[in-house]
Amino acid sequence: MAVVAAASGVSTQTVSRVANGLTNVEPATRDRVLAAMQQLGYRPNRAARALRSGQFRTIGVIMFTLASFGNTRTLESIAIAAAQAGYSVTLIPVEEPTQEHVTKAFARLSEQSVDGIIIVIEAQFVNQHDVELPVGLPVVVIDSSERTDYPVVDTDQAQGARLATSHLLELGHETVWHVAGPDSSYSATRREASWRATLEEAGRVVPPVVRGDWSTASGYRAGIELRERSDVTAVFAANDQMALGILRAFHEVGRRVPEETSIVGFDDMAESDSFWPPLTTIRQSFDVVGQVGMRMLVAEIEAQQVNPDAFTVPTSLVVRESTAPPPAR
Repeated sequence: MAVVAAASGVSTQTVSRVANGLTNVEPATRDRVLAAMQQLGYRPNRAARALRSGQFRTIGVIMFTLASFGNTRTLESIAIAAAQAGYSVTLIPVEEPTQEHVTKAFARLSEQSVDGIIIVIEAQFVNQHDVELPVGLPVVVIDSSERTDYPVVDTDQAQGARLATSHLLELGHETVWHVAGPDSSYSATRREASWRATLEEAGRVVPPVVRGDWSTASGYRAGIELRERSDVTAVFAANDQMALGILRAFHEVGRRVPEETSIVGFDDMAESDSFWPPLTTIRQSFDVVGQVGMRMLVAEIEAQQVNPDAFTVPTSLVVRESTAPPPAR
């Protein structure tokens, strides 16, 4: 910085102002300093800046599994929002959703010198196992959660399930079968509860739940079970991947979709419109979830106070060719 100051004929304080993007520098002076920086190959030292400001301009993301579509899209949106806010991202994957592994993840992040943390783990695990979140470090939880001591961002799971179930009932189906996610998942249990409540409010029979684990393979196994029943005319799958497995199971025995059975998914994966037939599904705005989570975290970091709000991102129904009125009897 001293060399740049000497080369441009200004003080080191002026160089610091230019390097930090402050506006209280004359345009001609700024141009002279920038030209000297470029000529000398000067780059602000991040470690030195952190020591001076007390901020590292880095956030940590703790996440269990990148295998799911939702987690991958959420991480992508966090990274984009972080870059736009001038932060970099350090990802710490959690091998297993246990207290031990989560504690290790926090310890690794403390060694990385981060300004705040976004947690993308099943919040039901965080609740049930009473996970100790770091004291004095800004934290935002992305998922459904019963906690009220940290900001939470989540998709409106109940609204999405209600939209899916109501769509099938409005088409004329007597009831709707449900292929649910794992009962250890807060998102899955919220969707299941809303599906059940929607049927009960409409005075319809609630069929037994068929349980999956979010994977296409579990959807296929559920489809094998459901295709044996002639009374199954409508199925709501808790995610698009399981819906794809159900479609495969139905196609194998010539069970036509939607002529004999309608299917609705949840997520609106990029490939959902290329399923056979194109899948009616619930769209989640993962980009909004990530952006809002990052905005909340930056507000905590810069204001240095926790505002434990909960922000719910609405869903929408995307109607495609996998749903239709039930077959005439």
